[in-house]
Amino acid sequence: MKRFDVTLAGEITMDLVMYGLPEDLPLERELLASGMAMTLGGSSAITAHNLASLGSKTGFIPQIASDPFTELCLRPLRDAGVDLGNAVAPKKGVGTGVTVLLQHDHGRRALTYSGTISALRYEDLDLDYLASGRHFHLCSYFLQSGLRDDVPKLLGTLRKAGLTTSIDTNDDPDDVWGRNMTAVLHEVDLLMPNERGVCRLSGEPDVEAAVAKLAKTVPSIVVKRGAEGALAVHQGKRYDVPGISARVVDVIGAGDSFNAGFLHAFVQGRDMAECLRIGNVCGAYSTTASGGTQAFRDRDRMRQFMEQHGVNLS
Repeated sequence: MKRFDVTLAGEITMDLVMYGLPEDLPLERELLASGMAMTLGGSSAITAHNLASLGSKTGFIPQIASDPFTELCLRPLRDAGVDLGNAVAPKKGVGTGVTVLLQHDHGRRALTYSGTISALRYEDLDLDYLASGRHFHLCSYFLQSGLRDDVPKLLGTLRKAGLTTSIDTNDDPDDVWGRNMTAVLHEVDLLMPNERGVCRLSGEPDVEAAVAKLAKTVPSIVVKRGAEGALAVHQGKRYDVPGISARVVDVIGAGDSFNAGFLHAFVQGRDMAECLRIGNVCGAYSTTASGGTQAFRDRDRMRQFMEQHGVNLS
């Protein structure tokens, strides 16, 4: 028996979200936001938190710091049931990663101090701990500069240990989208980008061409399409599942929440269409509260939302 359903290694940050800011941000002006939220951030942490909230046994190795943000990050993860027993001890001079998100009516700006995000190294990881899961998921490949070069080795080791693997690279701040990705994709069972990501990873201008190209390398591709839902190509078969409507507060972490829902279903052995549907519901639910985890902290409301959309989490 495996100890965990899903294991992860990656970043843990604080998200500071400011709402109601104008699209134009002139210099030397004090601009007033209409609202603010401070929440657990980082794609790895959001995915781990929401997986555990959904009922998956989740083991997570983050690099932590020893500053005032540290406990603010760790508390919600512990409360959700995430195992943090192998978190990497603080390193001198490395603070908690922080992302400031400026919400506008038609998009957002994101400013990140990497801190602990880029400090995690392959040699920090307890591979036996990660291998004690049934599935391993990696987020934020491009941001995790300290781990990035060793990701193919990490994924290959865990696959040899019998785990299935997945990756959501998230955005590349340098907009290069290379950096050893060919080696990474050969060690991944599930690639889980959004529409922009799948196009940038493949070098193709549209989603259909991008998926067709990457499907020659990766066994399963899952593409998040926001309000349009999601599509997948799995074992040569195409799946399209429509999106779920919700009253949106913000879309921060919606893709990570989709990943959590999809993987929660995937490790249970549900079929691809059902995995996509549950991912869509979880992504939509995430948007109903600030940040990527706040909605999932209300377990009763979460279960009610899931039941309304026909999702049985057990």
